[in-house]
Amino acid sequence: MIEMVRLIRRIFFRNWGLKLFSFFLALFLWITLIPEEKVFSEKTLTVPLELHNIPPETEIVKKPPTTVDVNIRAPKRLLDQITPATVHAVLDLTNVPVDKRDYSLINNMISIPEGAEVKDIIPGQVTLTLERTKEILLDVEPDIKGKLPDGLKLEKIEVIPPQVPVRGPESKVTNNFKVKTEPVDVSSLSDSAEIEADLILPAPDLRLASPRKTVLIRLTIQEEASGEAGSRRKKD
Repeated sequence: MIEMVRLIRRIFFRNWGLKLFSFFLALFLWITLIPEEKVFSEKTLTVPLELHNIPPETEIVKKPPTTVDVNIRAPKRLLDQITPATVHAVLDLTNVPVDKRDYSLINNMISIPEGAEVKDIIPGQVTLTLERTKEILLDVEPDIKGKLPDGLKLEKIEVIPPQVPVRGPESKVTNNFKVKTEPVDVSSLSDSAEIEADLILPAPDLRLASPRKTVLIRLTIQEEASGEAGSRRKKD
């Protein structure tokens, strides 16, 4: 037993300086001569989450996170090529049912340079809500501001067209809504006029379903009868 210990000591401690030098020389050669494609490293990127192929006649009412974190393993020579410009996270919504809520993010949803590998995606699941699209006609309500000069009255207000088609998620579209116009000031008018006015939708989730973005407001202005003008001045 003692002889065995002595033998082991001779093997490990004889010429230990030379052996240590040999170890570091071998390590240096391994680091400098090993092919770059066999040296791997990891990198984590924050990239946009893109939604593709939203089903027709549906609306996204609750959106998922706009970005995800992707951990990528790749040869060192590829690391400089792995940037938010070359890595894409895509959630394909082709033919998904409208009542689906939770979507898993898996490796093949990530587009990366060839030779790299996706190790992890955070979060691994996202939630979004779809609804069917609904379209209805809503009345247009003109927003008339100001006061006509004395002796004149606004006899009639016409809106052309009186209704416009509006689209949006079915839970957000209601017949109780009205589409207003931008304010129209009549205080400087002295005669009947036609004024084009922009439309203002009643909710941010809605949009106009036609190319028309304005309506024509036809204002019929007449002189007041002397009795009406006097009565009006008394009220004022």
